[in-house]
Amino acid sequence: MTEEQNTEPSAYPIGARVCAELAGSFLVCFAIYMICTFGTSIYGLDLAYIVVGTALAYAVVTAMLGRVSGGQFNPAITVAAILTGKTKVVAGILYVIVQVVGAIAAAGAVKWILPTSQTVTMKTWLTPAVNGYGTGSVSSATTSRASVSFGISMAIVVEVIAAIIIIAVAMRHTDANGKPHATYAPVIGAAYGLGVAMTYTVTGAALNPARATGIALFGQNQGLSTQPLQQLWIFWLAPVLAAAIVALVMIIADMASKRKPKMPADAPNDEAADAEADAHDIAVDAAVNAAPTVPSTNPEQ
Repeated sequence: MTEEQNTEPSAYPIGARVCAELAGSFLVCFAIYMICTFGTSIYGLDLAYIVVGTALAYAVVTAMLGRVSGGQFNPAITVAAILTGKTKVVAGILYVIVQVVGAIAAAGAVKWILPTSQTVTMKTWLTPAVNGYGTGSVSSATTSRASVSFGISMAIVVEVIAAIIIIAVAMRHTDANGKPHATYAPVIGAAYGLGVAMTYTVTGAALNPARATGIALFGQNQGLSTQPLQQLWIFWLAPVLAAAIVALVMIIADMASKRKPKMPADAPNDEAADAEADAHDIAVDAAVNAAPTVPSTNPEQ
């Protein structure tokens, strides 16, 4: 086994890889939930803060644990990795399970440490962190005053497109065995940052089914304008659909690259004709050069 093979995620025991995905999902989701609750509720920080914070969360945790498991931390990326053969099915299923468990644990930890009172309720904290659309959107209070709404169609479109970008970057920057390239951590962080910038005002920027699931469970029955679990299916459908699209494009591109160009049927005949013509020209030149020189009979010479 070569040195490069030794550093592949598959070289680590399955238990180590699963634990890395569990820990990574917990850390990423805990950071995002803290950013969206404390940062926005207390300081009223803007979208740029959430974009940068989310990007750093994914980039830093990926740099920490990506070498062990591949740094997926997102069921949608895992689905794409399974479909393209970068991750084995059994390992992928375990990844998805622990990714969701890690997100649930992170949401529980955040909810446990959030202080509440009669004036500052759990709704105040969780509204900026829970994903939703329509009346469940983080922008619902603002858009309702303008008599507009970010509905289900818009939510699906923006989440699918943003997830395609993230998943495509993840696939592009890992090798056939799921090993991350050296640039994986910063580029995946940048991709998530772009995804948040595209989707936060519409859906709260799920981009990751595990992230959406964890906070939805603890946001249920907390007085939010919409029960989060009623809209959770959108935040599984959109990224998984994006994963299927990316995987399909990759498979088609791989098949096309392996197809060898066929030589036209008349190409051998054309080549034979050209060779025959070249041989004829060579023979003529040889005959001319071999012909004896006839002395000149011109009387003036």
